[in-house]
Amino acid sequence: MSKSGFVPDNSNIKKSSGTPNLSVNYKQNVLFKRNDQNIAYQLTSTQMPAMLGGAFVDLYMTKGHMREPHWHPNAWELDVVVSGEVQVSVLDPDTSSMHNYRIKEGEVVFIPMGWWHWIESLSEEAHLHLFFNNDQFESTEGSDVLRLTPPIVFQKAYGVSANEVEEAVAPITDTVVIGPPHDHSFYQKSYLKDERDEKVVVKINEKVLHAEDK
Repeated sequence: MSKSGFVPDNSNIKKSSGTPNLSVNYKQNVLFKRNDQNIAYQLTSTQMPAMLGGAFVDLYMTKGHMREPHWHPNAWELDVVVSGEVQVSVLDPDTSSMHNYRIKEGEVVFIPMGWWHWIESLSEEAHLHLFFNNDQFESTEGSDVLRLTPPIVFQKAYGVSANEVEEAVAPITDTVVIGPPHDHSFYQKSYLKDERDEKVVVKINEKVLHAEDK
């Protein structure tokens, strides 16, 4: 029987086998890669069998990208900012309340097991270390929930149009992990429009006009 998961002892290490491998280059194990600047490396008991009871992810992101909404059904998570600034959003299922934590280098956020959360880069570049109390932690990704749930289920459960849901989630063709995907024209148009609406303002005779009104 496997002892993977949270293990409070070293019973997996046998004296008769000698000292196990205690060092590894985790950057040889890519968990997910969006591009060279948005990438996550993973270290679990698969790479280091002696390391039962915990796992580690090294996460790099740039502004405009996020670790997509997800939850871990078998592990808590501790997010440590190495550099940059991020916002970690967490849904408390006990109080049905959303909490947003804006953190920088030296600050952490703890996410209890099974809680819905996501991480957004607020600085041009962000680097985080994520720690888990399960050496084979699991993740349920929001992109998988959306693309694999039949649209009619949303209609029956929430009274929304199945056709509109199907159209809205159609661009999500794979697990996202670090979003948005490469082909995200809708995101680009919406994001850039919001940026223009916020930043490009002209005053004529004390009347405020957006650039598109000129």
